[in-house]
Amino acid sequence: MIRTALARPEWTARARAHEAAVDALTSGHRERRARGERHPVEDFLFEYYNHKPSQLRRWHPGPGVALEEARDSPFAERSGYVVDGAGTARLDVADFVERRGRTLGFVRELLTATLSRPGTHDCFGLHEWAMVHRLQPGEQRHEQLPLRLRQEATDAVVEGHRIRCSHYDAYRFFTPAAVGLNTIRPTREDQVEHEQPACLHAGMDVYKWCFKLAPAVPSELTLDAFRHALRVRRLDMQASPYDVSGFGLDPVAIETGEGKAEYVARQRELMVTSNSLRRRLLEVIEALTTAFP
Repeated sequence: MIRTALARPEWTARARAHEAAVDALTSGHRERRARGERHPVEDFLFEYYNHKPSQLRRWHPGPGVALEEARDSPFAERSGYVVDGAGTARLDVADFVERRGRTLGFVRELLTATLSRPGTHDCFGLHEWAMVHRLQPGEQRHEQLPLRLRQEATDAVVEGHRIRCSHYDAYRFFTPAAVGLNTIRPTREDQVEHEQPACLHAGMDVYKWCFKLAPAVPSELTLDAFRHALRVRRLDMQASPYDVSGFGLDPVAIETGEGKAEYVARQRELMVTSNSLRRRLLEVIEALTTAFP
């Protein structure tokens, strides 16, 4: 299924450009890690998704791309690639589909279902509030961050709104007091039935699905999904009950009408990009599964 052949100078330049872009995006995280410090926004993607900067830094061309003069390159030893007698490296699509076919099928089903639904724009990021509902001092997930409001006022915001979190990986962190307030009971098993395109966590997860399907996904797409996930996480924390002003982030006070309007406007913009990334990833999956059903 080779559609594009890249001469060595071209693919090595693309690989170096990708590495430089990742280095620039992750320099703060790497420096903080060396000092034992944490950033609630920029470090989240590495901690929660357990995907290291060194892994994100590794460039992959994706299916249908042949890398010429690669016999002495890292691709000669890299898992998931084959090098032919002429020294040209390519993704071993047949092997990947055979080994990862079940994951490919799940991600395709999930993304297709998500794209088929309208976005829900009345959640207002209350999942983060439900994660601290009626907690005692010392029990919060982000103890280094103070709450914007008193605990009693924070609890009142949760109890005064309709909670409708559709994302299992957010819902599973609700406090015991908040679990029963959610109007949906998402589970891992029915994830495909509940995922909707405006959900911030589902938008961040596009990055997860990209790296989960490495080395088959072009690194340009994975990096775009990573950049997008950072933007989503910023809104996620700005709209949370935490005070993140110490990190240069103004609050989106969703407990007010003005804050709700700002949240929905930004959520709609993020959904457009999330859906574009979903479609690009589905195109990659289609290319893989069409070549080797």
